[in-house]
Amino acid sequence: MEAPVVEVRDVDAGYPGELILNDVTFDVARGEIFILLGGSGCGKSTMMKHMIGLNPVIAGEILIAGERWSAKTRASLCRKIGVMYQSGALFGSMTCLENVMLPLDEFSGLKRKARREKALSLLGDVGLLDAADKMPGEISGGMRKRVAIARAMALDPEVVFLDEPSAGLDPITSSALDDLILALRREKGMTFVVVTHELPSIFKIADRCAIFDKARKVMVALGKPAELRDKSEDEFVRKFFNRGEISHGE
Repeated sequence: MEAPVVEVRDVDAGYPGELILNDVTFDVARGEIFILLGGSGCGKSTMMKHMIGLNPVIAGEILIAGERWSAKTRASLCRKIGVMYQSGALFGSMTCLENVMLPLDEFSGLKRKARREKALSLLGDVGLLDAADKMPGEISGGMRKRVAIARAMALDPEVVFLDEPSAGLDPITSSALDDLILALRREKGMTFVVVTHELPSIFKIADRCAIFDKARKVMVALGKPAELRDKSEDEFVRKFFNRGEISHGE
């Protein structure tokens, strides 16, 4: 059996003096779309920050492709992950093509022509080849997120992390972005870890999800969204899926 791409082991998540989640354990399989869920302040964004190495865990360990985050492995692991931040975080003074080329310029060692060709190919993968020479301010919010996904894939990462990919998008654009994520998984075997609270997206793209509860400071459920919605014995989980009235955002 193939080893998981991401391993979260007995993790206490939070910040010095502030425990947000206690003793969390789960794996993310290769080619899986795995979603982190929960209400406001539950720890889903904090967990993602731990997983991408922005903040150290309070206790436990996180492994990416078998490597633990540490000062020694940081440079190597940063090349094994791709991240799309909620706003897209594109550089407004650079064209879309230049934004996608940036990780290649910094880390790939490829010649400029090869870097450009790969970046153009990635823009083609997300349906934005025609936007290569446009500035981020000249394209829509949904298009900016597509460019950010292309940039996140530039170094052929083991796993791509998406922070609220549907935030600020209308339902049609959000659904199209979901379709893109599914296509990238299908065509390229990409592994995704996604923070979202959008129920339509959750049921459309997620293979499995982890649900965190702020009040109990624990992961209260782990599994397929439809099974958790229909069969969970936890009241918080049932309310989250069947009513969607848990407060959102973190």
